[in-house]
Amino acid sequence: MFLAEKGIDMEYVQVDIQKGENLSAEMRAKNPLGKVPVLELDDGTCIAETDAICTYFEALQPQPSLMGTSPLEKATIAMWQRQVELALMLQVGMCFQHTTGYFKDRMLPVPEYGKEAGVNASKYLNILERRLELNDYIAGPRFSIADITALCAIDFARVVDIRLTEKHKNLNAWYQKVSQRESAKA
Repeated sequence: MFLAEKGIDMEYVQVDIQKGENLSAEMRAKNPLGKVPVLELDDGTCIAETDAICTYFEALQPQPSLMGTSPLEKATIAMWQRQVELALMLQVGMCFQHTTGYFKDRMLPVPEYGKEAGVNASKYLNILERRLELNDYIAGPRFSIADITALCAIDFARVVDIRLTEKHKNLNAWYQKVSQRESAKA
């Protein structure tokens, strides 16, 4: 979605994480953690972690800015991006990993931990609800990477039955607006 917002087209290589393709020696040479995504540049340099990849593309193509332009805007967006990443996306991911058994062949699921992570993600939706009472977008008046991360996390959360409810009036309105962007349909 970040690349679509910037109008950057690139070749994508799908990696089947269920089959463990991300754990191959070839993939671990690109990212020792065996996680995706990984951006591989023409010279063989590999950049892992979504935020690092987005930072790279933001520097290459600053407009439209999705990570801020002024020092205050950059810091505010980075703060909200980090919070959404840790308090929502990571919690949803831990809920998925520990309650579904999807990766039980390579990790020891702890269902109680997964359940608690799901509770934490649900609670964070209430923080976003309050934030969106005063702001058009999560990090302020403009669409940013924090909105992209939140949209992806909320969409993924449905897999573990974490959903927006009628009490999330502002968050639902934001969700409808952001999910209608052309980049969300790509």
